[in-house]
Amino acid sequence: LGLVACGVKHGDEVITTANTFVATVGAICEIGAKPVFVDIDPVYYTMDPAAVERAMTPRTRAVIPVHLFGQPADMDPIVEIARRHGVAVIEDACQAHGANDSTGRRAGSIGDIGCFSFYPGKNLGACGEGGAAVTDDAPYAEKMRLLRSWGEKTRYEHSIRGFNYRMDGIQGAVLGVKLRHLERWTDERRRLAAGYERLLEGTVALTPVERPGVRHVYHVYAVRLRQRDAWRAHLLQQGIQTGVHYPVPVHLQPAYRDLGYTTGDFPVAESVAGEVLSLPLFPEMTDAQQEEVCGALRAGLPD
Repeated sequence: LGLVACGVKHGDEVITTANTFVATVGAICEIGAKPVFVDIDPVYYTMDPAAVERAMTPRTRAVIPVHLFGQPADMDPIVEIARRHGVAVIEDACQAHGANDSTGRRAGSIGDIGCFSFYPGKNLGACGEGGAAVTDDAPYAEKMRLLRSWGEKTRYEHSIRGFNYRMDGIQGAVLGVKLRHLERWTDERRRLAAGYERLLEGTVALTPVERPGVRHVYHVYAVRLRQRDAWRAHLLQQGIQTGVHYPVPVHLQPAYRDLGYTTGDFPVAESVAGEVLSLPLFPEMTDAQQEEVCGALRAGLPD
C-alpha cells in the first residue's frame, strides 16, 4: 500500500537490503517494481547509506530501509539521499515497534510511510495476521485508506481500483489491549539484552552493538558465532532453542534468482547470514533461564 500510494509503478526500481525477511522484497515485486539490493553496515546490520547513493538510478522511485532485529537504521543520511534524488522513503519497521533513533523519533515516523507487522511473534503481535502503515502525510493516508478497502470512498462508490487489505476487527481488539503493555515489555527486552551483553563478555559470541543514542527494542537478540550451525545443534541438545534470522540473504534465494545477483555481491550480508544466531529472549524470560543459555555458551563446544 505504501509503495502504491507513493506512486511506484511497474518497472520502477526500489532500493532495499538483502538482509531482511523476504516479505520486504515480496511487496516490491507484487506491484511489478524491481528490487535493487544494497549491502548492510558491518556493525549494526542495517542499510549502508553510502551503498544507497551508489545504487540510485533515474528509475529509482523509493528506498525501503529495514530496522532489522529492532535496531533503527541510520535514517538521516538515507532520507537526505532520497530527498536529493526525489524518491520516497518507506520504513520497514516490522521488527521495531517502539524503537527510537538518536533524536528520539520513533521508528516508522521518520520517512514518508512506516510499515509494521503484527504477526503473533512480533514485539506487538496480534492473535493472527495483521499489520499497519503509518504516515503524517494526508494525501498518502487518504490513498492508503482507499486502497485497503476496494477504493471505496463511500459505501459502493469506488473512486480508484483497490484491494481487500483490511485487518480483522478481532486482531485490532487484541492489539488494543496488548499495546498498553508494550513499553513494559520493551523495557524487559532491553534489560535482558543488557544481561546477555554482560554474561557473554569474553566468550566466542559477538554480541549486537546498539547504535549510539538509539533505543533498540531487541525483537531478536542475534549474536554472531563461527561454527553457528554446530553451536545451534549443541544448544538444542541441552534443551535451548535458537533461531536464525536469516540463513539465506534474499538476493541468493531461489525465488529471486532471476534478478541476476550472485554470491559475493553483498559480502557483509552474506557473512552475517552465515554466522548469526538468535538466542532466546522474551519479556517473561527469567534470570535463571538466561544464565542457563549463557552458561552453555561459556562452556564451549564439545571436542
